[in-house]
Amino acid sequence: MLKTLKTSLLCLALAATLPALAADAPAAPATAQQSPEQLLASFHYQQGKITLPGDIATLDLPPSFRYLPPDDAARLLTQGWGNPPGLKSLGMVLPVDVNPLSAEGWGVIITYDKDGHVKDDDADSIDYAKLLKEMQEGIEEANAERKKQGYHAMHLRGWAEQPSYDKASHKLYWAKELSNDTDSQNSLNYNIRVLGREGVLVLNAVAGMEQIKAVKAEMQKVTAFTDFTAGNRYADFNASTDKVAEYGLAALVAGGVAGKLGLFGKLLALLVAFKKLIFVGAAALVAGIAKFFGRKRSES
Repeated sequence: MLKTLKTSLLCLALAATLPALAADAPAAPATAQQSPEQLLASFHYQQGKITLPGDIATLDLPPSFRYLPPDDAARLLTQGWGNPPGLKSLGMVLPVDVNPLSAEGWGVIITYDKDGHVKDDDADSIDYAKLLKEMQEGIEEANAERKKQGYHAMHLRGWAEQPSYDKASHKLYWAKELSNDTDSQNSLNYNIRVLGREGVLVLNAVAGMEQIKAVKAEMQKVTAFTDFTAGNRYADFNASTDKVAEYGLAALVAGGVAGKLGLFGKLLALLVAFKKLIFVGAAALVAGIAKFFGRKRSES
């Protein structure tokens, strides 16, 4: 039975402006009833050199990865993975050899935060143990609000990978282990931030903790083929004309908006993207997916 719940924390923000969404939130209804085969067949995958919407960055995909445009990514997140609608992304990157509707399926959600040029002066001075404690306290405080809205509590168990910053490429890496009160299996939130001239490219892998070894290795490949376009790179920053972000690297790890407002211990909401397979309960459907992918392989 496919029961894996895969949670990815995308950002932290104020409850007054963003609804709290838990990993046990009800799946959004599909606009039209589709079978797994129909949903998979409707996706418009792209491969090779991809320019992301807005010409902000490019993906030079190797044969092992494929790109799903924003509209299709939204349908995978809602109709396939059971997320409420509303997440705006620049698309998703998915491994070619894994069925996204299977328990082993995972993907990288791409977004862009244009909050200004993030200085990395604090790279060597961040106390990540202290930061983790503040984040855990903030999430526990947020649980009171989550419960008021009818959702189960979420918990930050610790670093699945402690944050590290590559000064040469201006890329920040870290991973969190998350859990909630209803699922026996913990979830993985693997994060990469690529710093640019006017903002940050956000790469969030949606997966389960049991996949951390594979996801960590694959995410290194993702960062290698992801880059800003000319004029948008970190080195293109113009101090006389460009806006500087009100926060640094520590706030990126803690959640950007909330971090710059100094609310590490008072975070009231979580915006969560997760994977909860909604095509479950019917062996015929599972068999149908396997048959579909077997046919695709034989046709290629």
